[in-house]
Amino acid sequence: MAEGEADIEASRRKLVGNERRKLAAGALDRLSTAFLAVGGLGQVLSLKPESTTMRGLAVFGRWILGAALLHWAGHRILGGLKA
Repeated sequence: MAEGEADIEASRRKLVGNERRKLAAGALDRLSTAFLAVGGLGQVLSLKPESTTMRGLAVFGRWILGAALLHWAGHRILGGLKA
């Protein structure tokens, strides 16, 4: 393989790797949004009295924490993009 072809192939691999990282980060971010919708808004929009107990607040906190961790993981993945 000529040197020019090797450079093109290396550049292509870098671009493909970056796109895969972006897709993975986007999927994690969408999952974190789903966590907020299910856990956060589900608890807030629930008009049942038992949702205001300490257990309900703990469940709400775990959904929010899960969403934050997924969002953070997406940011970490994007940090590995190659220039």
